[in-house]
Amino acid sequence: MEYVLQTDGLTKRYRGFQALDGLNMRVPKGSIYGFVGRNGAGKTTLIRLICGLQRPTSGGFSLYGIRGDSKDIARARRRMGAIVETPAIYGNMTAVENLRQQALIRGLPSFDGIDGLLKLVGLEDTGKKKARHFSLGMKQRLGIALALTGDPDFLVLDEPVNGLDPQGIAEMRETLIRLNRERQITILVSSHILDELSRLATHYGIIEHGRMVRELSAAALDAACRKCVRMEVSDVPALARVLDGMGLAYKIVSETTADVFAKVNVTRLVMALAKENCEVLSMSERDESLESYFISLIGGGRP
Repeated sequence: MEYVLQTDGLTKRYRGFQALDGLNMRVPKGSIYGFVGRNGAGKTTLIRLICGLQRPTSGGFSLYGIRGDSKDIARARRRMGAIVETPAIYGNMTAVENLRQQALIRGLPSFDGIDGLLKLVGLEDTGKKKARHFSLGMKQRLGIALALTGDPDFLVLDEPVNGLDPQGIAEMRETLIRLNRERQITILVSSHILDELSRLATHYGIIEHGRMVRELSAAALDAACRKCVRMEVSDVPALARVLDGMGLAYKIVSETTADVFAKVNVTRLVMALAKENCEVLSMSERDESLESYFISLIGGGRP
């Protein structure tokens, strides 16, 4: 498999704090790689290092096979577009003027393609409206257009849906999927909004305390996420006693609800609960979500 980005023992220490601790990751070419972790897990630090905004303490990385400490790394970075934390937008300029300024900064020979970029991100009708008057979703989409200036084939996005409303999140998702499918752009997107990430990622890297906990494809995640039966009952402690007696794995979800991770003999279970004066109010099959998988893998606390 061909990889756009590889890191090997990548470490970054600040005074009294270790942001990355021997991180090893592989981003396959053509993937949408969901970089998952709690706030402070090291996601933004990784992005800053590969963008050249900071230097690693030890270890290294490579882009398109070019090592980060090579004199040719600048050439590899020209194939990459990035938004780190927030888009760098000139508020007193229009969308077109922002893209022209970006083209000048990148030393591009012409402004060809700007109209196409604006259409791609849904900003072709903004006209003379200044960017400072854009909604947050429009600013994020303009940020993506800026990152795409120069026609990169690797896009790195740091929390691109932060603060967006549901419509803005959906528009961002559709834009990223279109870029990946129509332009074959590899995308690394860090996020702690796991439900949304699960709608677009083809691969995942789960990070905690600066270390890679697990890398897996979306297909492998689907296989790893356990199916369960969600039960709503009148007496959860009674349900727990019965499930313990049957040797079945479960998780208490609320005062009235539990997830049972096993194939349940419904008749036997209901009869056993009846002896405990516990009524079954409802039962439904469910798949474990990315968020549940993350919590079970990391251990406690939401991302």
